[in-house]
Amino acid sequence: MTAQEHPFPRVELLMNTFADWLRHRRELSEIRQMDTADFDRIAGDLRVSPSVLDTLVRQGPHAADELPKMLKVLGIDEADLARTQPLVLRDMERVCALCANKRECDRDLAAGTAAEHYEGYCLNAPTIDSLERPVKQ
Repeated sequence: MTAQEHPFPRVELLMNTFADWLRHRRELSEIRQMDTADFDRIAGDLRVSPSVLDTLVRQGPHAADELPKMLKVLGIDEADLARTQPLVLRDMERVCALCANKRECDRDLAAGTAAEHYEGYCLNAPTIDSLERPVKQ
């Protein structure tokens, strides 16, 4: 893409961020308009409590964006994990979405130090450590 196609990349980023925020607000509004029985049924179908589902919805669609990055850094194939252990991956996504250590995780991922430090803050560390990984040579 040329500079003429995207003359103001920061403005475009801000507009896209704002559009994502508005979309999320609309989704929250739709969820809040559901009756309690439907919401509870959906939570049950997903095998989470209604309060956890409410928190996940409030976190938004990017709440677990760190997980694929962390798996890649650690040499774990996300697609393979999704194919062989989909429930484990889904639980890891839930744990990541609810994590309170996003800032530390994002910083380590950006700095390239996540593999050395994730066990100190990542609530998925025990699960990650139990997964089979390729042997480094």
